[in-house]
Amino acid sequence: MPASQALLVLVVLMLLQLALSTTSTGTSTSTSTSTATAHHDSVTKAKAKTKTTLYPDFQVLNVKQALTETKTRPMAPSQYQELFKINPNDSESGGKKTLKLVHRDKVSFSSKLHHNHSHVFHARMQRDVKRVAGLVHRLSSGSTAKFEVEDFGSDVVSGMNQGSGEYFVRIGIGSPPRSQYMVIDSGSDIVWVQCKPCTQCYHQTDPLFDPEDSASFMGVSCSSAVCDRVENAGCNSGRCRYQVSYGDGSYTKGTLALETLTFGRTVVRNVAIGCGHSNRGMFVGAAGLLGLGGGSMSFMGQLSGQTGNAFSYCLVSRGTNTNGFLEFGSDAMPVGAAWIPLVRNPRAPSFYYIRLSGLGIGGTKVPISEDAFQLNELGNGGVVMDTGTAVTRFPTVAYEAFRNAFIEQTQNLPRASAVSIFDTCFNLFGFLSVRVPTVSFYFSGGPILTLPANNFLIPVDDAGTFCFAFAPSPSGLSILGNIQQEGIQISVDEANEFVGFGPNIC
Repeated sequence: MPASQALLVLVVLMLLQLALSTTSTGTSTSTSTSTATAHHDSVTKAKAKTKTTLYPDFQVLNVKQALTETKTRPMAPSQYQELFKINPNDSESGGKKTLKLVHRDKVSFSSKLHHNHSHVFHARMQRDVKRVAGLVHRLSSGSTAKFEVEDFGSDVVSGMNQGSGEYFVRIGIGSPPRSQYMVIDSGSDIVWVQCKPCTQCYHQTDPLFDPEDSASFMGVSCSSAVCDRVENAGCNSGRCRYQVSYGDGSYTKGTLALETLTFGRTVVRNVAIGCGHSNRGMFVGAAGLLGLGGGSMSFMGQLSGQTGNAFSYCLVSRGTNTNGFLEFGSDAMPVGAAWIPLVRNPRAPSFYYIRLSGLGIGGTKVPISEDAFQLNELGNGGVVMDTGTAVTRFPTVAYEAFRNAFIEQTQNLPRASAVSIFDTCFNLFGFLSVRVPTVSFYFSGGPILTLPANNFLIPVDDAGTFCFAFAPSPSGLSILGNIQQEGIQISVDEANEFVGFGPNIC
């Protein structure tokens, strides 16, 4: 065969191979974790074995679908309540209790503003900045403030405003149970609800909870051990009083009580809750908050014996018609998850810290010192998982290296101006889909979490502007926000001090 023909054949074969490789990459739209560790049944998990799976360096972002979801009209509260009706065929085996979990944007508590995606986005980002600033202030080395129950709930309140990034469950309060919308927060250590008589209350969808109508409501005395666990507790007419104040001027205050909470068919008695008689702020719709933090007064802290100090959740993606879930109990710990150590910060016991060793773009680890993500002896830095923060933050040096690596591999995409807190945006108007590099989190011990494309390139309007959904932290603190957590099952095993990612999605 002449040399020219041989060369032609070789070129054709190379082009065919390239085409096949591109097709294979394009069909992989998302991944969850690139490792599967030993079964959770091995509670010691001292040296969990891992199995590495290789993922493509690129994946496809469905631009058309993402833009369609920005136009999804939220449901009315009456429709939302249908989601929480108990299915008699549902089972609650062993110690596993399940609740449905829905993104706040899926429910319309007001006829205003909700259908303008750009307005909802900007309002959400403004609240997110306030929340992060609050967390950083409380965790900064220069702060002399005590780390109290109210310290870490503050910015959650402003996050309950219209279009916020909060996630709702519906539970029953009292006997007989009165159904109420509650915001979950992994960084809060208090359960509270608005109560009658109310000298000042914000608007909520359901009627105010009336302790007089509950046979199980019991006030807590000032001499009670429960009252002693509340920071800065007060006393009035022999009853324990609480006050949770917030950085933006919002607050809730009232009496502490023991009450019965109902989760589906599961009844939990004698839960210490705040019964708020004076509440101020932009809560809009929700009756209160279900704190899932690591402190003793959170829902998890109070029920550690019944739940095995374990819960699992999956935050449903925005704009979709699916539901997430929140499960309690050791039986909720999945087999096949990628498990990493849970880290405790004595200065912030409410929060769940994890060990991050690096970041990856397009299958390549970005050259960032692991020290950028470490929690030091003074309790500064580290990586917090937070359901109340929307956008993941990294220290500036780490963020810039991470962002620059992403820009380097997306030079073929048309750029757009910065939007809100995002400095890296693209004009994808007219595109049906685009190929983008993978984005991965490298955890200490080996596991790698590779995010779905929708979790790091998000629409900020309905005209085709998409932004890289990360931002620099104003301090050394890193925060794993709920946008990056969406659609991935996350499990917290406090008893054995592990956090799991996957294997299920929602």
